Amino acid sequence: MLKRTCKAGLASVVAYAAWRLYQSKRRAPENPGGWQPQPFPYPPVPRASSDGDAHLRPHVPVDMTPGGGPEIDDEGVSVVPWMEPVGGGCPASHPVKAKLASGIYHEPGGASYERTQPDRCYLDAESAQADGLRPSKR
Repeated sequence: MLKRTCKAGLASVVAYAAWRLYQSKRRAPENPGGWQPQPFPYPPVPRASSDGDAHLRPHVPVDMTPGGGPEIDDEGVSVVPWMEPVGGGCPASHPVKAKLASGIYHEPGGASYERTQPDRCYLDAESAQADGLRPSKR
């Protein structure tokens, strides 16, 4: 019984290899086709917005050149809605952690907040929601 199973498996492997060889020779040279792998994860696509929907426009990163810098109001608080994580975590000025692939944001004190590695850090929950993210369920 074991010998028959091994022979059948070997015959299947040989038949599959022959079929793949036949398919590769049969493919037309002008249409190489085939599946092409795509980058993962897909980068987020900015939403199109009209002139009246300023809150839906994609965020433009802050100029961090020596002459530029983050926008700060009169009280010394940053007014930039989001920033890149610093050292794998969010700074105290932008405590809300967001994962772009899942479209979820985590607020301090949440069940998954400590273990979340953020893609972006938001000033507050309203800023994250304005970018189309939803709050975590826990």
